[in-house]
Amino acid sequence: MRHHYQITVTDCHRARHYTLTQLMRRAALAAGGVIGAVFLGCLLVIYALSGRVEKLDGNLADLDERNTSIQQENERLIARQAQLRGRVEARASELIALSDDLEQLESIIGIDPPASLPVAERMSVASHTAFEKRLMLASIPSGYPLEQATITSSFGMRDHPVDEETRLHGGVDLRASMGTEVKATADGVVEYAGKNAGSGMGNMIKIVHNYGFSTVFAHLSDIDVEIGQYVSQGKPIGRSGNSGLSEAPHLHYEVRYLERRLDPGSFMDWSFERYQTVFEQEERVQWQSLARTVRSKVRIMDRPSSPQAATLSAISR
Repeated sequence: MRHHYQITVTDCHRARHYTLTQLMRRAALAAGGVIGAVFLGCLLVIYALSGRVEKLDGNLADLDERNTSIQQENERLIARQAQLRGRVEARASELIALSDDLEQLESIIGIDPPASLPVAERMSVASHTAFEKRLMLASIPSGYPLEQATITSSFGMRDHPVDEETRLHGGVDLRASMGTEVKATADGVVEYAGKNAGSGMGNMIKIVHNYGFSTVFAHLSDIDVEIGQYVSQGKPIGRSGNSGLSEAPHLHYEVRYLERRLDPGSFMDWSFERYQTVFEQEERVQWQSLARTVRSKVRIMDRPSSPQAATLSAISR
C-alpha cells in the first residue's frame, strides 16, 4: 500500500517534484470539507438574514404607515382642540354676557341673590320671578290700548265737555282719530260688545279679566269682537270713533276692579321695567294676596304632571 504521492510541477526552466504524504492528503481533504461546510453555513446564514431583512422591511413599512396615520390623527386632534378651545372661549364670553344680563334682570325684577349662588340657580329664581310678573302683566290690564296714546282728559272729577255737569270721569280719554285700532290690554273674555244705550258711551266693549279686573272701551266706530269671545293681550278689538255722548273722535278707556273704577293711568304705565308703579299708586287692590295666588299657579306649572299645567302654560303664552 502506498503511503505517499509525488506531484511534479514543470515550468519553462525546470521541473519540481513535491511529495504528498497520505496524512497531508487527509488534512487537505479535511480542510476542504471544513471550508465547504463554512461556505454552506455562510449561505444558510445569508439566506436567513435575507428573510429577516425582508420581514424588517415589511415591519418598517407598517411602522411608517402607522406613523403617518398617527400624525394625521394628531393633526385632527389638534384642529379639534383648537375648535373646542374657540367654543369654550365663546361660551365663556356668553357666560360673562349672561351674568351681566342676569344682574340687570335681577335688578329690574327686584331680587338680590347671594353672590355665591350658582348662575343656574340664579337663572331659575329670576325666570320664576319673571314668569310671575309676565303672568300678572298678561292677566291684569297693563299698557296702552292704542299704539300711540296721549291723555286728553284724566281720571277724576271734571266738568263734562258736552253737558257741562260736574261729575266723576271714571276713566281716561285718549286722543285718537276716527278709525284708530284699539287693542285689549289683558287676556280676557268679552262680556259686552255693542251700542250701550242711555250711558252716553255709544259703541262699547267690556272685557272681563282674571282676579276681578275688567276694562271698558267706549265711543267706538267699529267693534271687531263678540260677546263670549276670548281675546288675548294686544289683540285688536275695534276702532276708535265718536259714537255716544262725545264731541270729537277719541277713546274712552276704563279699568275696573270688582266693578269699582280705578285710575287707568297707573295701569297704562305698568310694565316689566316699571313693575312697582301700579302697586305704589293703586292701594285699593289686595296686591299681596293676588301675588300669592299667582305664585301658587307658577308652582303648579313647575309640576308637569299636574292637570292644570298644560292649561296654565297655554294661558301664559
